[in-house]
Amino acid sequence: MTRTWKVRIDLFETDDLRGDGDVTTAHAELTTSSGTRLQGRGRARRAPQDPDVPEIGDELAAARALRDLADRLLRATSEDISALEHEDVQIVR
Repeated sequence: MTRTWKVRIDLFETDDLRGDGDVTTAHAELTTSSGTRLQGRGRARRAPQDPDVPEIGDELAAARALRDLADRLLRATSEDISALEHEDVQIVR
């Protein structure tokens, strides 16, 4: 049996509020085949002295959003197992 889960990553660029660089924010959303959704967020800031290569900011923000999403998925899994086992469960990374 095959199931397909989809991950969508949206990237947003803004000027840093401090005015000293560009900020890329990533929003990752996982949708399972049963319709469950989890979200993760990530951020990257380019310092003024760094070269202007937007793809690097996109990669870093997306990686951080995916890491956040993975951590949230592990927590959700731990909570699901805990509910079935009626005791606290910690999943080892």
